[in-house]
Amino acid sequence: MKKLKIKKIELLAPAGNLEKMKTAFAFGADAIYLGIPDFSLRVRINDFDLAGVKEAVKYAHELGKKVYVTINIFAHNKHLDKLPPYLKELKKIKVDALIISDPGVLVLAKKIWPACEIHLSTQANCTNWQAVKFWRKAGVKRIILGRETTLDEIKEIHRRAPEMELEYFVHGAMCMAYSGRCFLSKYFNDRSANLGDCTQPCRWPYGVESRSAFAKASADKKLKVESKEYFIAEEKRFDQPLEIVEEEHGSYILNSKDLCLIKYLDKLVDAGVTSFKIEGRAKSVYYEAMVNGIYSHVTHNIKHITKKDLDYFYNELDKKLVHRGYTTGFLLGGKADQELKLSHQSSKWEFCGQVISHSTYHIARNRILVKVHNTVKVGDEIEIVRPFYDIIKMRVEKLVDIKNNKEISEAHGGSGGQTVILEVGESVPEYSVLRRKVESRK
Repeated sequence: MKKLKIKKIELLAPAGNLEKMKTAFAFGADAIYLGIPDFSLRVRINDFDLAGVKEAVKYAHELGKKVYVTINIFAHNKHLDKLPPYLKELKKIKVDALIISDPGVLVLAKKIWPACEIHLSTQANCTNWQAVKFWRKAGVKRIILGRETTLDEIKEIHRRAPEMELEYFVHGAMCMAYSGRCFLSKYFNDRSANLGDCTQPCRWPYGVESRSAFAKASADKKLKVESKEYFIAEEKRFDQPLEIVEEEHGSYILNSKDLCLIKYLDKLVDAGVTSFKIEGRAKSVYYEAMVNGIYSHVTHNIKHITKKDLDYFYNELDKKLVHRGYTTGFLLGGKADQELKLSHQSSKWEFCGQVISHSTYHIARNRILVKVHNTVKVGDEIEIVRPFYDIIKMRVEKLVDIKNNKEISEAHGGSGGQTVILEVGESVPEYSVLRRKVESRK
């Protein structure tokens, strides 16, 4: 790799609740983004309210970290009526920035909080330098570039507008619609993705059907040419078929592969990007730990990272996370990649627990307290993932149930999940996660 001129690089992580936020920070994130259901694009699987935002900001600022709040719905008049009190509260809480897509919301935010820092949401679909200059004049400090922006386009944007901060998605789910502007959820379920309530119809199973169609040839030959029209229909909605159409820019047929740019972070830095964004507010703490751990390790060592290192980290993301297959998206000038055979790719490794604070328990230093998320048994081959992706590999030799201080052969997760003591022999910080190799059991 060539030598980079490194600016301060920010790793920006998603947070669907306080536990996920704390995990992200423990694993190297510099900032997190969150939102409350009324005004962000995550209505479901979102535990934040204003009290939660206040607690998150206090926690982050004590660590020297930042919190950005999403207000990135496509607002209607009814939303504008509810926004002023919310914006006033965010001003009191002192969040670090507002992520906005709607010009009307931006104007309202600037009116209520003139000094607020504005980041333009990727939903605004900013993909060229003239638009960047327009938004700068409107008071935007940072552009979260549209995911359709290529590496060459990022370079030109930075060259023509060097004063603007640039943020780019580097990992996570990709929407099959242009800049996430999908209407299928509204069409099928009357729940709008653009108001934060997407039911993800792109991930549903669909059947394909075809029917013969006759098209007239040229008037000179007066011929009828048989062609095929193809339709997809979700298995529970065969009365609502959708025609499959491919046009000159490519095919946008539903289940997109996930984005993974771990091998291209140096190129993004060189192009002018200073904030790497991870998608996944609805994902688990295991996802937070693993993805933030790997990306923070590479980001903090970006001057010295090798191709061998990157191959290793890519393989870890590929083999030890459930995902839909990986793509580089539009970064290198390609088109959207779809995973058409499966809804997702499975992993031979399963998240089984997270290390919690043991300050209130009198246990030896070579033991850790684990909140069990999935079944773990004596004899299981496990890996403990510590911050910055520092791994302990071991076999479970002993489990002790914290409730009755008795040795057990297995522990279970779920809503009534157990908390167990596990003997390790090394220092393991809070929020570290455990995974077990599924095929290790007989």
